Amino acid sequence: MRLPKTLEAILERAPEGRAPSKEERVQLLQVPEDSLDASTIKAVADIVARRRFRNTGILLGQIGVETAPCPGNCLFCVFGKEHTTLPPRRMSLDEIRQRAHGFAERGDLYALFLMTMHEFDLDWLVEVVRAVRQDAPSHTQNVVNIGDFDLCAAKRLKDAGVNGAYHVCRLGEGMDTSVSLDARKATFKVIKDVGMDFYYCCEPVGPEHRAEELVEQMFMGIDYECFQHAAMRRVYIPGAPLAHHGQITERRLAQVVSVVTLATLGCSETQSIAVHEPNPLGLSAGANTAYAETGANPRDVESDTAGSRGLDMAACRKMLYEAGFQSLRRGDGMTIDLDRDYLQVN
Repeated sequence: MRLPKTLEAILERAPEGRAPSKEERVQLLQVPEDSLDASTIKAVADIVARRRFRNTGILLGQIGVETAPCPGNCLFCVFGKEHTTLPPRRMSLDEIRQRAHGFAERGDLYALFLMTMHEFDLDWLVEVVRAVRQDAPSHTQNVVNIGDFDLCAAKRLKDAGVNGAYHVCRLGEGMDTSVSLDARKATFKVIKDVGMDFYYCCEPVGPEHRAEELVEQMFMGIDYECFQHAAMRRVYIPGAPLAHHGQITERRLAQVVSVVTLATLGCSETQSIAVHEPNPLGLSAGANTAYAETGANPRDVESDTAGSRGLDMAACRKMLYEAGFQSLRRGDGMTIDLDRDYLQVN
C-alpha cells in the first residue's frame, strides 16, 4: 500500500527538519484517525522527535495549590464559578512544601508547576515560590500556571525563582471562557520579555473542533517561540457545560500530538512536546514529556487529584520507560539513565 503523494511529500521533508505549512497541517489533521495514513503520520513524528530530543524524556510535576469558584468561568474546567461543585481550599505552605518534596526528592523532576485560579494573590504566590525553591534541588526549575499577569508581576515571580510559565489561548477563548484573548496574548509577550520559558499547548481539544481551528490555535505557541508545545484533550465530565460534545479518543489525541510535533520543526526554541493527560499512544507519536499531578486539577471532580486522575512520579517514570525513552532530562540539561534498575529504586 502506498501513501497519497501529497502526504508522502509532507512526511519525507520531516526528517530534514522542514515543518509542514498551515494548509498541510490541516490536511494531516483531517486524515481519519483509524487509517493507515494516520498511523504513518504518528510513526514519522515519533521518529523525528526521538532524534530531535535524543530519545530523552522529561518529568514535570504540578501542584494545584488552591481551589475556588474561578472568574475565568471556563466551560471545560471544574473550577468555573457558575458550575463548580468543589469547595474553596488553599493548601498551607507546609503542605505545598511536602508535596513539592515528594515530586523532587529523586532529583529527576525537570520542573515543578504551581497552579492557581485565574485570579491569584501575587504576594502569597511569591512566598510559595520562594519556599519550594529553598527545598528543591538547585537544578529543578519552577514554572507557574496562573491567570494573566503584567510585567511587574512577572519580574517579581522571576526574582523569586520562577523559570517559566504555562499560558495558553484555549480553543474557544472568549466564548467558552470569560477570559480576554488579547489579555492572554499580552501575557505571552510578558513571559517572553522577562526571559521566562514559555510553555504552550493545543487545548482543550474536543470532537467538535475543526482541523482549521486546531492549526490556528497551535500556531500561536509557535509564533511566540514556545519552549514546550503540547496537546491536551477536554475530559468528559457528566453535567459539565460542554459535556454534550463528548470526548476524543487517545488515538485521536495522539494524531494531534504528531501534528504539533511536526509543526514545531521550524521552531528551534521548542525543546519538548507533551501529551496531556500522559498516555502511551501520545508518547509514541512525538511527545516526550509526562506530567505528575497532585492537589486541584481542572479535569477532576475530586478536590485532590492524587490517587484519582493524577499520576504520581513513579507512574510517569514507568510510562516513559515503557514508551522506549532511555534517559530523563533534568532542569540543568544533565541526563539520568532510565532503565529497569532505576525504576526499581523507591
